[in-house]
Amino acid sequence: MKTLVISLGGSVIIPEKINTKFLNEFKETLKKHYKTHKFVIVCGGGTIARKYISVLKEEGKSKKEISLAGIRATRMNALFIMQLFGKEANDTLPKNMKEIKRNLAKNNVVICGALRYSENSTSDSTAAALASCLKTEFVNITNVKGLYSDNPKINKKAKLISSISWKDFKKKALAIRFKAGQNFILDQNASVIINKHKIKTYIIGPDMNNLSKIFKNKKFIGTTIYN
Repeated sequence: MKTLVISLGGSVIIPEKINTKFLNEFKETLKKHYKTHKFVIVCGGGTIARKYISVLKEEGKSKKEISLAGIRATRMNALFIMQLFGKEANDTLPKNMKEIKRNLAKNNVVICGALRYSENSTSDSTAAALASCLKTEFVNITNVKGLYSDNPKINKKAKLISSISWKDFKKKALAIRFKAGQNFILDQNASVIINKHKIKTYIIGPDMNNLSKIFKNKKFIGTTIYN
């Protein structure tokens, strides 16, 4: 059985309202590959995390306190996704690698949020670290089609980058200053991890046809970070 780590962005779980259509499609897409794959899904905090973070910043809370609020949001989203998958997934929330490995032995899908506090990190870093430990490929599902030359929500002329090297992606990520609740496609620590451990990484939007194409080794709309 091949294991795949998926970072499921909070922006696609709950953009403003819960994206039921997408979540059902996501669940069904994974289900089609249970005979050949096991999955670790790391949930992001998304809108909920950003709302918590915004208030705590105004209150002058410490950087660590703000990050911990984000972590709690990722875990709340993970608990919800666990309920959605039901018996196909773990029934308790893992908070370390040992618990994830134990759950992988008996489940098709293991769902978690951020595992622990780490400075300047989001759930992307958790997913990248898991991909490194489990020696798997890594898929990041977010609310845009992939990595762009500029922010596509601001610059309509921004172009989708279909492939980029680990080194060049890290350079691009590290050029942006980290902030809790940030919207960049993959966080800075994750870029360092995938470069260091040479983890083949895919970035796609919420169209599940592209995830299916990745399974089939077909051309997809998104970004591959490799080589």
